Amino acid sequence: MAESLVERRSIDVVPDAERHGTAFSQFTLWLGANLQITAVVTGALAVVFGGDVVWSIVGLVLGNVLGGAVMALHSAQGPKLGLPQMIHSRAQFGVRGAVVPLLLVILMYVGFFASGSVLAGQATAELTHTDDTTGIVLFAAVTAVTAAVGYRVIHALGRVASVICALAFIYLGVRLLDRVDLSSLLSDAHFDLPMFLLAVSLSASWQLAFGPYVADYSRYLPRTTSGRATFWWTLSGSALGAQWSMTFGVLVAASAGGAFMSNQVEYVVGLGGTGLIASFLYFVIALGKLTINVLNTYGGFMSMVTSVSGFRGQKTLSPRGRAAYIALIMIAGTTVALLGKDSFLTSFKDFLLFLLTFFTPWSAINLVDYYLISKERYDIPALSDPHGRYGAWRWDALTVYGIGLLAQLPFLVTHFYTGPLVDSLGGADISWIVGLAVPALLYWGVARRNTAHIPEQTLYGVEEPGSEPVQEPVSGRP
Repeated sequence: MAESLVERRSIDVVPDAERHGTAFSQFTLWLGANLQITAVVTGALAVVFGGDVVWSIVGLVLGNVLGGAVMALHSAQGPKLGLPQMIHSRAQFGVRGAVVPLLLVILMYVGFFASGSVLAGQATAELTHTDDTTGIVLFAAVTAVTAAVGYRVIHALGRVASVICALAFIYLGVRLLDRVDLSSLLSDAHFDLPMFLLAVSLSASWQLAFGPYVADYSRYLPRTTSGRATFWWTLSGSALGAQWSMTFGVLVAASAGGAFMSNQVEYVVGLGGTGLIASFLYFVIALGKLTINVLNTYGGFMSMVTSVSGFRGQKTLSPRGRAAYIALIMIAGTTVALLGKDSFLTSFKDFLLFLLTFFTPWSAINLVDYYLISKERYDIPALSDPHGRYGAWRWDALTVYGIGLLAQLPFLVTHFYTGPLVDSLGGADISWIVGLAVPALLYWGVARRNTAHIPEQTLYGVEEPGSEPVQEPVSGRP
């Protein structure tokens, strides 16, 4: 049992004999990962920073659908290639050049681990009758152990969380509607473009930030799994879960004001009741955060291995090495959580929007290359060879990535930096739209001029006992 439960694979391609599951597994995983307290806080921020209920909800819907669609396009790559998401980036940036976006991805994982641990630590502290610091540390330890077991337990956790958290959110929604005058909240609608775009940016950044690791959790699906099915189940689970949580957050923030801002976890639990119900809700909050924090830890260790292996030529990872990488992510994330737990709301909003600046250009380049330039055809063994067809550094993609970053700065709005063109747009942040469009167009224009490195069909190089390396032609796209 232990051999089948504990994952052996890391950055290496998953052979056909080890593929399992259906595309529906993406729905339960991403629904469970989004029905959680940090998504509630993300939705609340749209109101806390000045938006009304109606247009905040509409903006969050738009951002979840648009950002979720981009994220789900990455998910559809998993069954086809059988690789973690960021290994695939070597085809665009080079075997070593991929370390540039990878370093930022690792920062993202640490940041999300930290922000999640702040809220989950509060719930864990209540369950264990300790303080917040102890709760954060305990939660981090459970997260690390779960991530070390790997893929199967992560999906099992997603299935459990999707059911339990959905039931809890239904209950909390009923309790909230008993307390608030919904018609009054909905009648106070006043469209404000900057606030509307803030709501769109908050939810879009939430979804786009999953892009660098979403294929990590679809790569074990059989290679024959429909790309369309993977896309739609991922999008529906992630967008539905996030919008559900964020709408709840909007209504809570609009009705509770300072009571919610002062202690998000305590207010949500108090909304549900006391005694055993309160204990159950603290457990639900910790469970929801465990689901997503395990994804962050697992993705973080994958990205660290990918970064190091690009220079060391490493193709596999020992169990001891796996544990060491996971421990590094846990220690870094816990340290940030303990240092930043007293200024959570403002820091988290800036963190989300700042992340978006770095990941939209990467996402645009990766998707244009996969669907329009290479058309799903890759030489997977060459992704580990800096002297192979993809080279060590692909300066055309790295240059486009840098231009994509710089193009966003005039339109960026954060607490510590505001771009020079923001005032002329009424304070609206459209940097993420620029960050998708500019590098997508530039990379398409540059990359289609030189396609000599693209194989005629995908080369897997996976050897099973008594068989030849697998080669498979292009399959349909979502």
